[in-house]
Amino acid sequence: MRIGSHTRSALALCGLAVALIGCSPGPAAPQAGSPGSVPAATAGAPVSAPPAAPGSAGSAPSAAGSTPVATSVAQSLGPCGTGAVIIGAEQMSPATLHRGVRLTFSLVGAAAPCALTGYPGVDSGAGGPLLHATRTPRGFMGGLPAGDDTAPPVRLDSGHLAHAIVEGVAVDAAGNGCPQYTSLLVTPPDSTETSTLTVPIDTCALQVHPVTG
Repeated sequence: MRIGSHTRSALALCGLAVALIGCSPGPAAPQAGSPGSVPAATAGAPVSAPPAAPGSAGSAPSAAGSTPVATSVAQSLGPCGTGAVIIGAEQMSPATLHRGVRLTFSLVGAAAPCALTGYPGVDSGAGGPLLHATRTPRGFMGGLPAGDDTAPPVRLDSGHLAHAIVEGVAVDAAGNGCPQYTSLLVTPPDSTETSTLTVPIDTCALQVHPVTG
């Protein structure tokens, strides 16, 4: 059968259309910002975590108020009586003509825990004229904190010691050097037992401060 020129032209056009349809690309992917698209995370932008619920981990803890101790344990103890205390003494480093001795009070092994309160008695020993220590709350070498003149009770047991400071000045009012004492006579508070302690101190007068922990 003979095909006319018009028919051949129509067939050629149909084949071209089929080829174009078969080669055409599919639907274009949605562009960023178009409806239905998911926006990408901004580069470098910090990702913030959701706020923590109150009381959850990561929330700032509330400050716990401190409860002061109303009564010291030492106040419930009886005083350390005669024969219950051992005394030691150590020379302190001198400071601008001031001299000091640090007294240490410890409990006799078999004695029950007790409390020391107030001032020990202190007198000078060998080396010069007899000196009686004046009781003062504090001095150049130590003592109670400024503004507090009340001597607290100090617990004494196998694990707790007490201390007191004895001090003086190495020159008199005229600038002359004072006697060099080689010992002190010390009596603990609430006791009548005096111990002679070998410790040097050069002074013309003595002060003693209350027992502290």
